[in-house]
Amino acid sequence: MQSLLIRPQAAIIRPSGSLNAAIAAEFQHQLNTAVLAEQNNALVIDMSQVEALDSAGLMALVSTLNLAKANQKRLSLCSVSSSIRIVFELTQLDGVFEIFESVSAFELAAA
Repeated sequence: MQSLLIRPQAAIIRPSGSLNAAIAAEFQHQLNTAVLAEQNNALVIDMSQVEALDSAGLMALVSTLNLAKANQKRLSLCSVSSSIRIVFELTQLDGVFEIFESVSAFELAAA
């Protein structure tokens, strides 16, 4: 489902398939673990392999964003497909999340 790559002070998580109610709790647990890891100042969620996102998956992302902010850490999304981006736009969360075109665009902004 996900892979975790550790970069200096940033974790990159690449979920795949559907982020839905069936996996939302496990997904959120993985995200929370990455946010709370002391070596991570930032968490990047690479959405390039995500095919579908429902309200439970969206809530996992929002909850993790709140946890990251409470711990003064950065949470960003990247490589969001147009079909997934519309979910963020319809819920007006595209203005809440920091969204980059790619992981490299995040790395350039973080440098």
